[in-house]
Amino acid sequence: MIQKSTELGVAAITPIISERTEVRLKGDREKKKLQHWQQVIVSACEQCGRNTLPALHAPCPVDQWLERSNAQLRFVLHHRGDTGLNQDVPATSVDLLIGPEGGLSEDEIASAQGKGFQPLTLGPRVLRTETAPLAAIAILQAHWGDLNSAGSGD
Repeated sequence: MIQKSTELGVAAITPIISERTEVRLKGDREKKKLQHWQQVIVSACEQCGRNTLPALHAPCPVDQWLERSNAQLRFVLHHRGDTGLNQDVPATSVDLLIGPEGGLSEDEIASAQGKGFQPLTLGPRVLRTETAPLAAIAILQAHWGDLNSAGSGD
């Protein structure tokens, strides 16, 4: 997911710790995993011709990430909603909250919506955790990102 998100042009990646997160990294394991992910980012940038690395942040609890979010548009991706993307709203920055396998809890979704996150559903299918972010990023990029401007590189 980190490799493909980088190739699709994200500006930052923050692993989120939610109620249903099964793997929780600490200490040396977290440090080694972040180093590995950073190398994945570098390799992905080389592959796709990006000249700016996306920021890789340390894992943080979902509530802390919600507090730090300051993008112009903010979405919480979940399959229990029925709201698609409003294509008429211009955007210069987007934050996208995506849960782990099993999705975000109802409380986490409600908390995100309380912080101004709009629900976003990609359609009638329930996508896997590794598929949903990439589909959402590609859709967001096609509407507001650099995928619609050939040759920008970043």
